[in-house]
Amino acid sequence: MTIRILIADDHQVICESLKMVLELEPDMQVVALARDGREALRQAEALRPGVVLMDLAMPGLNGFDATRALAQRDPACRVVALSTYTAPDRVRQALRAGATAYVPKTAGAEEVLTAIRAAHAGRRYLSPRIAEGLEDAAADDADPLERLSAREREILQLLAEGCTGAEIAQRLTLSQKTVETYRARLVEKLGIRELASLVRFAIQRGLVSLD
Repeated sequence: MTIRILIADDHQVICESLKMVLELEPDMQVVALARDGREALRQAEALRPGVVLMDLAMPGLNGFDATRALAQRDPACRVVALSTYTAPDRVRQALRAGATAYVPKTAGAEEVLTAIRAAHAGRRYLSPRIAEGLEDAAADDADPLERLSAREREILQLLAEGCTGAEIAQRLTLSQKTVETYRARLVEKLGIRELASLVRFAIQRGLVSLD
């Protein structure tokens, strides 16, 4: 059976390199490339891939929330998280969102292929380095990020990326008043009032990256 794969990564070189590697495999076919989480969801809905190779740090809609949305829309589609994040709390965050496998971007091609095949078969795969880190780390307390709705996380990411209330309203087809209501909910749920602190929180949780 051919594994139909969607690659979601905002770095074109990485997308193209992964595509070349995967298409050398007789049992794999890359059906599309996506540059952010929203595009990944659109492509996944249209093409129904069996596996999405998902970067977690993408603009507009990050890979954590794209994974969560994909898991709700198409539970049969498996997500392999391929990320620079290796901290246990970020790994747990991705797994809670619905990722079946997790591989660091420092992994070799063979490990990525192994993760894709395992995920497609419905088996969890964690890179040995990742699995060891999870075993060594104590279970984290409930992440404050889990208190937020999908829309609230989306607005938090856009605020952290420097978008104004008007820009967010236009991008999400909302009124500015609605955006301000969501922002007030963020303050209430997270207990963070200053924009700089919200940005810091979003970076710490992997919703936005510094590169």
